[in-house]
Amino acid sequence: MARQGFSRLRGLVTAVGMALLLAGCTTTSRTPYSLAEDGQASIPGIPAARFWADDSKELVANVGRVATGSQVKFLALSGGGASGAYGAGFLACWSKTGQRPAFSVVSGASVGALIAPFAFLGPAYDPVLTQMFTSGETDGLLQFAGLSGLFGTGLFRDEPLARLVDKYVTPQLLAAIAAEHAKGRVLTVVTTNLDSQRTAVWDMGAIASSRDPHAFALFKSVLLASASIPGVFPAELIKVQANGRSFSEMHVDGGVTANILVVPEAILTSRVSANGAKVEVYAIVNGKLGPDFSVVDPQILPIFQRAFETAIKANTRNSLIASMEFLRRLGGSLKVTAIPETAEGIAATDFDRAKMTRLYDFGCAAAQSGDRWAASL
Repeated sequence: MARQGFSRLRGLVTAVGMALLLAGCTTTSRTPYSLAEDGQASIPGIPAARFWADDSKELVANVGRVATGSQVKFLALSGGGASGAYGAGFLACWSKTGQRPAFSVVSGASVGALIAPFAFLGPAYDPVLTQMFTSGETDGLLQFAGLSGLFGTGLFRDEPLARLVDKYVTPQLLAAIAAEHAKGRVLTVVTTNLDSQRTAVWDMGAIASSRDPHAFALFKSVLLASASIPGVFPAELIKVQANGRSFSEMHVDGGVTANILVVPEAILTSRVSANGAKVEVYAIVNGKLGPDFSVVDPQILPIFQRAFETAIKANTRNSLIASMEFLRRLGGSLKVTAIPETAEGIAATDFDRAKMTRLYDFGCAAAQSGDRWAASL
């Protein structure tokens, strides 16, 4: 982890300390709701918009929907913040080899959620990913929100990230996703519901195909929620309803509970079969899977960020190991690529153009090499 990655956060320690002294102040209020209402909540007008990673009934139904052909190719994109440049470079240069499959299913968490729609639509959208991660468009993502941020849900303003999403997520993009959804292909994005501590899996194709007037806004809100690193960017409040009452759920970074979605937890413990389908999963990890040594500065924010990223790394490895064993039992396969140990590690919030371009180039080189997939975890 490069020390420079903490530089923009370290200066906030004093401000945070002052905020703690004034902890009684708040600018955010919410409509309370019960556990029973939580269990019945749905998206108004788009009931098929999402399911839960721990809901076996919903998941088995969705697995049955995609595992009807003789071959299922699944792309899983992890979180990693600025390190998403690796995945963008890998996808673009994988296309150049002529060996990139047409995927039946694409899933994304955190920065992987921002990549997923374009990966889903195929190589024609590679230039979009290249521009997003190497042109400097992410330079201004971290803009301190001032006192409103200290008393709100994120230290940095959400407008820069929202503008980035607005630029690339257009009605035309949703129409293209809806067309692929109609063919039976699946695009999912993962968020974390902080209220219920559950992993929400959003069917982005179903949202894109909906005629509900709020579908476009919901599509963008889900992407923003999945990419909202807790405490850094504001949480997303997503409107739901239950028993005639309307209220909002608080959603944040999908990486908190599922930094990469390959096999959801309910499926791991189920007796689901592949129905004769050959399942091939390709996982792009926007980070390093092995230990990445760095002497941590003895300050609150560097310690917190290092601990958070260490927990996410462990989460990712454990998910991949469990998924690999599950797929092996089903006769399927899991291929994984991750940032190599020789690459420069950068913090999730270190949106430095030069560093991201180098990671993009690492991803490109990895995709074009003869051993693009890791030999082991």
